[in-house]
Amino acid sequence: MKFSIIVEGKTERAFKPHLKEFLESRLLGRMPKLDFSPYHGRIPKEDKLKRVVKNLLQGRNSADHVIALTDVYTGTNPPDFQDAADAKDKMRRWVGNEPRFHPHAAQYDFEAWLLPYWSTIQRLADHNKTAPPGNPENVNHIRPPAHHIKEIFEIGRCRDSYIKPRDAEKILKENDLSVAIDQCSELKKFINTILSICDGTMVP
Repeated sequence: MKFSIIVEGKTERAFKPHLKEFLESRLLGRMPKLDFSPYHGRIPKEDKLKRVVKNLLQGRNSADHVIALTDVYTGTNPPDFQDAADAKDKMRRWVGNEPRFHPHAAQYDFEAWLLPYWSTIQRLADHNKTAPPGNPENVNHIRPPAHHIKEIFEIGRCRDSYIKPRDAEKILKENDLSVAIDQCSELKKFINTILSICDGTMVP
């Protein structure tokens, strides 16, 4: 089985190996091929997304299923999406009646899934700034998760800013993805979509 996963390019570089490692532990002998389709910047919208999904599901190297993974926070004003539910609803309407398409969203951005590893972030940034309070996926449009991580890196003694492909990969490499899955319901939904299609044991 083959999944095409539409993501922002920097997310692919940081997330792909750790996603594969987690799925392989639960899909012994049933691991699908994960073909990431990265976009530099945000993923396509409206009719362009529909065309991209259609193309990925057709042709000689076609996918069996397509997942689109967008951030809720896209930096636009007003916001493109109010929350993850709104983002998934809009992507589903843009693509239309296609049961092999599965929209997902990181609320409010990919970095929400890194916040559970704040002690690692503190060590890499060399600063003891406390984590934003509450559920990682409730850190919202006003100051999305990536802003908090960028801030601690810039005030820390590491003397560098947060760079997603480099630093997110380091954070995930040192930690168990299941920790973030337990705290982040949208990440769990994304993971469980793949597990359920592959007849794997879903994360409760």
